[in-house]
Amino acid sequence: MKSQRTEELYKVLLSKGYPKELCAEIAYKNMNTDYTATRMLGYLYRVTNPRMEDLIDEMLAILSDREQIIQKKELEHAQAVINEIYRNGL
Repeated sequence: MKSQRTEELYKVLLSKGYPKELCAEIAYKNMNTDYTATRMLGYLYRVTNPRMEDLIDEMLAILSDREQIIQKKELEHAQAVINEIYRNGL
């Protein structure tokens, strides 16, 4: 099921004249969460007509940021479990 933000991203990309296949690849395969779609929409509203290369670079940067956030949350959870074991034992 496609989110409303993903649909909006697809339509904005199309309206800026990017190829349909690229729009679908970006919106539905790579930027398919509300977080990533919202970040890309922000970029598209700030930058008038980015080149295709710049658009893809921004997509990769957003995906990299998302991956770092996920890793940070996983590490924080693991550290919380370790701290709990230290406090209460096994």
